[in-house]
This record gives sequence, C-alpha cells and structure tokens, in this order.
Amino acid sequence: MWDAAVDVGINSFLLLLVTIDPIGVTPMFAALGAHLSEAKRRRAATHAVLLSALILIGFGLAGDYLLRVLGIGMPAFRIAGGSLLFLLAIDMIFARHSGLRSTTQLEFSEAEQRPDISVFPLAFPLLAGPGALTTILLLTAGHHSEPLMLGSVMVALTLVLLFTWLSLQMAGPLLRVLGETGANVIGRLLGLLLAALAVQFMVDGVVEVMRS
Repeated sequence: MWDAAVDVGINSFLLLLVTIDPIGVTPMFAALGAHLSEAKRRRAATHAVLLSALILIGFGLAGDYLLRVLGIGMPAFRIAGGSLLFLLAIDMIFARHSGLRSTTQLEFSEAEQRPDISVFPLAFPLLAGPGALTTILLLTAGHHSEPLMLGSVMVALTLVLLFTWLSLQMAGPLLRVLGETGANVIGRLLGLLLAALAVQFMVDGVVEVMRS
C-alpha cells in the first residue's frame, strides 16, 4: 500500500509540475508585475499561490461529486481531460501563449493596469488554470475512499506549489540566468512529457469504455 502511495505521489508531482509549469509562469509574472514594487510583487506571489492551492484542493476534493452530479463517467472525463492536456502540451512545445496556459492579449493588457494581480491573472488562469484543474481531478478520481492515495496527491500538489512560490519569489535572478529562451526550452521539454501523459490518459479512457 505504501509503495503504491509513493508511486502515486511521484507521478502526481511530475504531472502537476508539468501542467502548472512554474518556470514557464515566471516570465509572465515578471512582465505582469513590472509596474509593481518588489514588496508588492512578492506579496502578490504569496497570495496567488495560496489562492491557487485552495482552488486546486477544493476542486480535487469535490471533483468526483461534481462529475456524478453532471452524469459524466470517468472514462469520458479521462478522454476529454487527456485531449485538453494534449492541446496544452502542444502550446508548451511550440511556446505559444493561448488562453489554455496563459492570458489572452486583451487579458494581459487589462492585468497590466491592475494594482493587484494575485487573483487575476496569476492565481487563475496562470496557476490554477484549465490544465491544472483537469490534472488534479484526474489524479484524485477514484481515490476519495483511499486516504493514503489522496494524501499522496495533495502532498505532491503542495510540493509543486512550494516550488512555484520559490520560482516567483526569485523571478528576477531566475530570468537573468535562464532568459526567455531558457524558459522556453524547459517548457518544450516538459511539453513533450505532458503529451505522452495526455495520450496515456486518453488510452486509459478508451480501454475503460471498451471494457464496460
């Protein structure tokens, strides 16, 4: 049981790390917070990570109930969720900024004028966006009666968000080291991994449908 929980925790950490993409979010955070003082940027990063944690944990815990209410089976959601994550992976591989993993141009322009960017667009949609919400639901599905497995997913989420907070707090030095090109290279590598995981989710969903 413990071995299975460790495996779930490791898989969850890798998948959440790829979908939340702390390194990829950091350049956007730096651009959005360019008009803010250093203290306000640090405070916005902390508030955004805490809020995104509440959103993701809440969605993960209530996701199964929501799917039952809507009459959506897990096989269908695995196929749909895998498809969404595959589109997200394509955006990452080609370093495109679509509404899936970043703000649109109009949203970006609006956010640049905001005195507080922690809620929008940092917490949502940059950190707790469609990809991350889909991922946390896929990871927690079927584990609500297994506290150890569910706990492994939540520990993985906590570690990823902690890494995200550190990346945002060190946005300036991190970008000086990596630059835009370095961040895109990391994003492309993570995108390849996400594409494979997304296909696996879709295959699992199709297999479940065929067995039922």
